[in-house]
Amino acid sequence: MKSLVVYSSQTGNTRKLADAVFEALTGEKEIYPVSEAPDPSGYEFIALGFWLIHGKPDPESLEYLPKIKGKPLFLFATHGAAARSEHAMNGMNYAKDLASGARIVGSYSCQGEVDPKIMEKAREKPEPPEWFADAPVAVGHPDKSDVEELKRLIATFAAG
Repeated sequence: MKSLVVYSSQTGNTRKLADAVFEALTGEKEIYPVSEAPDPSGYEFIALGFWLIHGKPDPESLEYLPKIKGKPLFLFATHGAAARSEHAMNGMNYAKDLASGARIVGSYSCQGEVDPKIMEKAREKPEPPEWFADAPVAVGHPDKSDVEELKRLIATFAAG
């Protein structure tokens, strides 16, 4: 099976997950940042990773998601919000809607440590963003446990 891993990463969090997905996949595989990603039509499986901004996938991922048509797609994301928060789930659902031409086979979402500069800007706002209260717990994530959980998910998919 020829697989493609595409990711967008501002601080390295999503890149860490993309590397884990790539490592867990078997067979022919390629990995690219979304800004360099090839046309997805030549692949049998695609995994796309993104970070959330304003409750949606980052701008480059927003552009790439609709290009994936008729292929199995696994989505993964990092964000400052709690993993099972409404904010995180809405962001993943937004990505799934954009990739409606693909066959979504699974998804994974976990916290990612927020850049201190972004935390400072958020702190200065009259009303902090929805994810702000959860962000302190995101320090150190994605961690080894997050990475291993994602690898298990990918291995399960790859096995059957």
